[in-house]
Amino acid sequence: MKKLLNSQQKTDRAAAGRIPLVRARNLGVYYEDSRDRRDDFKSHIHNIVKGAPKSDGIWALNDVSFTAYSGDVLGIIGSNGAGKTTLCRLIAGLLRPNRGSLEVKGSVSALLSLGTGFDKELTGNENIFLNGMMLGFSKQQISDMLPRIQDFSGLGAFLDQPLKYYSSGMKARLGFSIASVIDAEILVIDEVLGRGDMEFRERAVNKVWELVGGAKMVLVVTHETEFIGENCNRAIWLEKGEIKAAGSAGEVVQAYEEFATGRAGPKKKKKLSALKNTETGAGKQKAIDARNIGIKFKFKNRPFWALKDLSFSVYDREIIGIIGPNGAGKSTLCRTLCGIYREDTGELKVNGTIAALLSFGTGFNPQLSGHDNIYLNGMMLGIPKRLIKKAEGKIVEFSELDDFIDMPVKHYSRGMRSRLGFSIASMLQPDIFIVDEALSAGDIAFQEKAAARMQEMLEEAKAVLIVTHSMKIVKKICTRALLINEGCLVYDGDPKEAVKLYEESVGKKKK
Repeated sequence: MKKLLNSQQKTDRAAAGRIPLVRARNLGVYYEDSRDRRDDFKSHIHNIVKGAPKSDGIWALNDVSFTAYSGDVLGIIGSNGAGKTTLCRLIAGLLRPNRGSLEVKGSVSALLSLGTGFDKELTGNENIFLNGMMLGFSKQQISDMLPRIQDFSGLGAFLDQPLKYYSSGMKARLGFSIASVIDAEILVIDEVLGRGDMEFRERAVNKVWELVGGAKMVLVVTHETEFIGENCNRAIWLEKGEIKAAGSAGEVVQAYEEFATGRAGPKKKKKLSALKNTETGAGKQKAIDARNIGIKFKFKNRPFWALKDLSFSVYDREIIGIIGPNGAGKSTLCRTLCGIYREDTGELKVNGTIAALLSFGTGFNPQLSGHDNIYLNGMMLGIPKRLIKKAEGKIVEFSELDDFIDMPVKHYSRGMRSRLGFSIASMLQPDIFIVDEALSAGDIAFQEKAAARMQEMLEEAKAVLIVTHSMKIVKKICTRALLINEGCLVYDGDPKEAVKLYEESVGKKKK
């Protein structure tokens, strides 16, 4: 992947006089805790009359100060719940600080979540017009930008399909294409690039370079520290709402990684690189048996085969990695295994209970607290309330969201929702656990913890299927891998060989 700035360029940029586009001074954002609160008017009056104490809240950002300039690619890193998404919302004008000041010069184009402002019943092309008009552009202006957006997205015929059939990676492609083509001085990207496949990520990097070359600024939030180190000239590390380090991207990344992996400080944590490779060797019980599976969607009276003639089996004590480009059919396969879709052709047999984490916050009620959503999600999975209560303590402990568990989920970042969703699904002891690209929003420490938990599940004779664009995870913890492209099974076997074939296919496509 092309590096945007070498060390000399970084030095030159730091010395050059540039236009400040974002100035933050002593920013503070306060979220009230939901503990002991009632939303109805009578309860508020009751609390006032009784003199009930006001619950403590949380400062999502506390005394944050920095300046960002034209030509900056500014990376924002930190643990889940550190305040990164809150900072993005401030810059995008979606929140106001409780204290301090924020000055933003120029227009902002922000991609803060997958599918924000999209209508799932409309096609990709129709959503381009919908998003453009929501941003204040005329129909003619959007028509002029349309070819560039279509070409950059690389979604081809998928643009004529309704968004309800899109995977999260396809939504990320479309959202980034719209946000980056719009002529704005500041582009804010909050944890979206992790959902794109190899080919699209490289295209996105080149687009970022093009933007900063035009004296614009890009702010990127991601847990992929390698991306920050290679493609940002500056970085800010946020932790519990405060800036822990700011400056050269490489130095900030190093400090954060030392903290997150436990190489520095008293609290030791496992590194992903320190995890043992998962021992190969499947069990004897067949958890999934798929024979010639086909899934057909219809749009504009034309059939589209999202999956074609897929055949494979999954046994207990296996971690199956599912890889391939955006739009390959990976998410459709997960939804089929969960029973959300029914196969149009072939036969599918699933033996045992399934817990699935298919997207951020699926099944969460944003108005309820994290604590309440544990019960809501557990019961949606068919788990009796008494068993959820028994597992509740372990779920909260594993998620490490103690400080936030009584806050409404609407205040959670995607990484925090990912933590909570994974903790619920994995701790309720399903026979089959399916994770569809949800760990990309988790911070370094939680990704390691989640990987270790999936390995532990094999000792309980569980089967795990994980969709991911992280080839490191596939090679390290998966016992087998399925490579899927255009709805077809290209390869089923050794994870390292699957990754090699996938990377070779991306290389050929670029040529």
